[in-house]
Amino acid sequence: QVQLVESGGGLVQAGGSLRLSCTVSPGRTFSRSSMGWFRQAPGKDRDIVAAISRSGYNTFYADSVKGRFTISRDNAKNMIYLEMNSLKPEDTAVYYCAADINAILTSPPQTRDSGYDYWGQGTQVTVSS
Repeated sequence: QVQLVESGGGLVQAGGSLRLSCTVSPGRTFSRSSMGWFRQAPGKDRDIVAAISRSGYNTFYADSVKGRFTISRDNAKNMIYLEMNSLKPEDTAVYYCAADINAILTSPPQTRDSGYDYWGQGTQVTVSS
């Protein structure tokens, strides 16, 4: 059974930083997956934040986080990360990691949530002003 578990959320002041982590099991699932981070604020749709291809060479960022957030993956640990800097109150949301287990090695990652097969339970990020 595929499982994704996020961690690292919390409360931070505007301008601060957080690093989210997502562990994927089993490992063979992670190795064939491109991965994404999404977020959902109260009363709003779930939106893509960042995504990374199977190879790790291709990444995508939403315009709202470009230059502030960095997505990365550690294939040895079956984990992805989202480094979030210069956080703003509008970054407040539940953050989810997701796996596209049918990703092609050389293809860029999916940017729509419908392209992902498995999801974590989410981790809350709250940025105070």
